[in-house]
Amino acid sequence: MQLTFFGAAGEVTGSCLLVKAAGVRFLVDCGLFQGASRGPDSAALKNKAAWARDLGRLDFVLLTHAHLDHCGLLPRLAVGPQRPPIYCTRPTADLVPVMLRDSAHVQQRDANGGRGRRGRPTDAPLYTREDVDRLALQLCGVPYDVAVQPHPDVTVTFRSAGHIVGAAFIEIAVRERAPRRTVERLLVVSGDIGEPSPLVVRARTPLRAADVLVLESTYGDRNHRALAATEDELVEVVDEVLHRRRGNLIVPAFALGRAQEFLVLLYTLARAGRLRVPLVFVDSPLAKQAAAVTFAHLDALDANAAAFHAAFTRKPSALPFTLRYTESVEDSMFLNSLRQGAVIIAASGMCEAGRIRHHLRHNLGRSECGVLFTGYQAAGTLGRKIVDGARSVHLFGETIAVRASVHTLGGLSAHAGQDALVEWVRGGRKPQHVFVVHGEPEASHALSARLARELKWRSQIPQAGQTFTL
Repeated sequence: MQLTFFGAAGEVTGSCLLVKAAGVRFLVDCGLFQGASRGPDSAALKNKAAWARDLGRLDFVLLTHAHLDHCGLLPRLAVGPQRPPIYCTRPTADLVPVMLRDSAHVQQRDANGGRGRRGRPTDAPLYTREDVDRLALQLCGVPYDVAVQPHPDVTVTFRSAGHIVGAAFIEIAVRERAPRRTVERLLVVSGDIGEPSPLVVRARTPLRAADVLVLESTYGDRNHRALAATEDELVEVVDEVLHRRRGNLIVPAFALGRAQEFLVLLYTLARAGRLRVPLVFVDSPLAKQAAAVTFAHLDALDANAAAFHAAFTRKPSALPFTLRYTESVEDSMFLNSLRQGAVIIAASGMCEAGRIRHHLRHNLGRSECGVLFTGYQAAGTLGRKIVDGARSVHLFGETIAVRASVHTLGGLSAHAGQDALVEWVRGGRKPQHVFVVHGEPEASHALSARLARELKWRSQIPQAGQTFTL
């Protein structure tokens, strides 16, 4: 068996693993790189190189979930003669076309409106909505915990990862036939693993066994605040910004997952009488579509998420706050006229594109306002600069002073912290090989060191493009 790590190696984004065994070749994930927008290590250059990479013959593809850093380059598999089937959970099969059509739209918009150096047009989009429509025909949605055989020598089972709706870690039993014997290895790819008690989706399934484990390490060097402390922090931030300072609270959020989690948390706290939120706006058409798909899979949700969905769909006036999803650009622009009392949730979660940048432009320079980060901010992104304490940022050709208060809601992450990752792997038998991926170097090395110290597991941290023969 050979494993080649084309992405999420030494960084968090661009997940793409090529697996080769006797007679079979397949990918696990095919994601976009996200992060720095300029320079030799920019996400755009990495994506262009990844798009052009020759992956050779593929028998099939396995997909852990619908976040773009895991699925965002899948349309490359719909534009050539080779169109392998793509296996994922049923919610993921519903979400992927939604996410990729939006990605295609953003790329087309940037290509039409953007200008590079010396006024030259920027690169053409990697793919179009028509490419996404073709790709959708390749998606094969399967239930959790049901074994499927995409190849005579491969058996695959998707288990709940507790990350976003539809997210899975994948158990892959690979049989390699030799003249005198058949060897079977169980490869487990974690995808993104959530905390033990997620806010919206059903709890993660424990790791049972693995001969080869590919383990994410997004937060491999730290832990998150407990949910109770996170709730206290959110109550304090809302009271301070909305009621004492009489400003707006701007919330950059990933359209899939984080936007829905934050709404459920607001709903739970407001229903309990712990906070007062007059107006909540979700300014993201993609978040609205993602919510529709998310809440269509009630069997994958927890009780609080189901209760929020029931209240919003049956009798919105019964919600403990006014909730509005914006539709048009004009609706979004209207929000810029609001001076106080609004919670505005908008994408993108790392502030690299989308409507959130307009809301930052209009609120970041106001000392009565606040910006609340609820998710991971990759190195090189605008969100990371603000979190790291930048005194000013550049938006739409202007220099905007950072006068608003900046807050991070540490306990709301959909990724497990270090303790929760170790707890997840602890129950399984000791793997023969462990690869720590999907983390910045400090996080991956910290998790690897703890696995060695506590579990006596020897792990490796792949570099981008590195191949391991097992």
